[in-house]
Amino acid sequence: MPERNPPPAENFAALREGGALAAHRSLWPGAWLLGFLALVVGSVIALVLYLQHFEAEEDTRRQAADAQWLEQSVQFHFRRLEEDLRVAARQSADVQGGLLWREPGVLLAQGWVGAPLSAAPGLWQVDESRHPLNAQSLATMNDTARGLRRSAYGGPMRTADGALMPLVWLAVPYFERGYFVGNYVAALSLDTAVQSLVPEWFARAHRVRLVLDEGAVAAEPGSRKPFRAAMNLAGTDVYLQVTPVQEQAAMVPRIFLLVAMVFLGGMLVSLWALRRDIKKRQQVQARLQAEVALRTAMENSVTIGLRAWDMAGRVLYVNEAFCRLVGYPAQALLGVSAPMPYWPQGNDSHIEQVHRDILAHGTQVDGVEVQFQHRDGHLLDVLIHEAPLHTATGEHIGWMSSVLDISERKRAQAVALQQQERLEATGRLVAVGEVASTLAHELNQPLGALSSFATGLLNRLKAGRISPEETAPVVQRIAGLAERAGRIIQRVNAIARRREISLQRLDLVPVLQSMAPHTMPDMSPVWVKADELLIEHLLNNLLTNAQEAAQAHSDTPQVHMALMVEGACALLSVSDNGPGVPEENQAHIFDAFYSSKEGGMGMGLPICRSIVEAHHGRIVVDRAPELGGARFTVSLPLAAQ
Repeated sequence: MPERNPPPAENFAALREGGALAAHRSLWPGAWLLGFLALVVGSVIALVLYLQHFEAEEDTRRQAADAQWLEQSVQFHFRRLEEDLRVAARQSADVQGGLLWREPGVLLAQGWVGAPLSAAPGLWQVDESRHPLNAQSLATMNDTARGLRRSAYGGPMRTADGALMPLVWLAVPYFERGYFVGNYVAALSLDTAVQSLVPEWFARAHRVRLVLDEGAVAAEPGSRKPFRAAMNLAGTDVYLQVTPVQEQAAMVPRIFLLVAMVFLGGMLVSLWALRRDIKKRQQVQARLQAEVALRTAMENSVTIGLRAWDMAGRVLYVNEAFCRLVGYPAQALLGVSAPMPYWPQGNDSHIEQVHRDILAHGTQVDGVEVQFQHRDGHLLDVLIHEAPLHTATGEHIGWMSSVLDISERKRAQAVALQQQERLEATGRLVAVGEVASTLAHELNQPLGALSSFATGLLNRLKAGRISPEETAPVVQRIAGLAERAGRIIQRVNAIARRREISLQRLDLVPVLQSMAPHTMPDMSPVWVKADELLIEHLLNNLLTNAQEAAQAHSDTPQVHMALMVEGACALLSVSDNGPGVPEENQAHIFDAFYSSKEGGMGMGLPICRSIVEAHHGRIVVDRAPELGGARFTVSLPLAAQ
């Protein structure tokens, strides 16, 4: 045993390092978040400007090019208009404006809002008082322009009755020496702006329409499907609806603005949440000492062992539960490094390797299972979960362990494994019995027919009343029944062992007409992938049960068979006017050895269920709505075309 250092006193001072610098560091997260938000906004704008979806066909690519050109033209001219307003806000005498600045009828009004000694334009006051949503939109535009220090749009404006007008306001914030002076605003007529921005060559091939309210847009009858060209006026939802006039298709989905707004909204929410977290950190730091004391009391009260150690593997802290788990007092464990006193003797290499892996990488989500040795010598299985131990500055100084005694659980798992093995052995015996019962049920008919043919042939041979020509068909019939019995054995054995059966493309209509020629009318082929012999067994069992139930319950027995196609499945139903299946028995009617008939083996319907499940289908029973008896419905997947 190596020499151990004296046990140090429990000290959490390292976890509170750097507390004096917290006030200075608190300014950096806010600046970092603002910079990150600016990066995200720039990325979203770049995505809106440059990301395009191109379709495979030439017409679709041409529409995408037209929409991209129109959007970039609109954005360029509106950005140019924003720059013109910034120049006008600086009270420049000569503004060399762009197209929208020079076009008559685009700028309806302009002036200062929020600037001292400056009154808002008259149209601003009219729009603000015309409808409550106008006032809300204009206030949001002002706050956005001032808070984000960028241009913002508000609108479209509404009339007194709530109808949207093709008029929006543009606000450009003006700062002088870092102080906010006011927002220079301008009222824009979108109709006039769009007419001036769309050139003649584009208008000849497309019909451009300004859309203010998406819910009010109705498709024009007989026109081609339109596509959108987003105007990207931040704060508004207006866009251009472009309808191709020529024959070639022209549609470019414009979803970039929506994606950008979703991401921007998510980032704003994240920024708000992180800002709240930063404000709470000072309060958390003030309560740290009290919480450490409370945490220590809680750790000593739990039954799970807790252990902390540094990156060198030296134990820093253990709680009372861990001491009881290994049988050593805290004074004998604090400050100790590998090998630990609770490591099992004779297994040092394995547990030392586990120890090094934990120090290097920690544990996975499921933890790691090892064995500890109690001080009295007995071994115990434990489950260890490790979590990194960090200082306030984020420095990784060690690991925090939770140690759970799973010795009882391991013993319970061993007992459960033994019981599972016994259950599996019992299940194999039950499967053998089920296969034997199934064979007895299915082979009853062919073996009975074999016996009848053999007895008849033998009697006629003894009496000398049969010629060789008459003997051959009988022998061929006996051979066919024997071959059928062999196929039944093979199919039942395949179902019992869950092996693949021989699935072939099969038309159900002739099969059903051969089984019930009077109840199945002529209809279109219904193709499924099925084993014809098993399908015949299935139909024979269902028809036999239906006939027996109808004859026992009614003087005029009726059995109906129907076939229909629903979705990707073929539905086959067999109905009768018998007593039906009570609801309390429907849950057990397909169980093996369960029979409602006197003297029945209870294997017919279980065999039917096995056949249907082998064909990836399902079988259900309910009451026939027309006949009043039982109705068995079989669903089989259709074969591929």
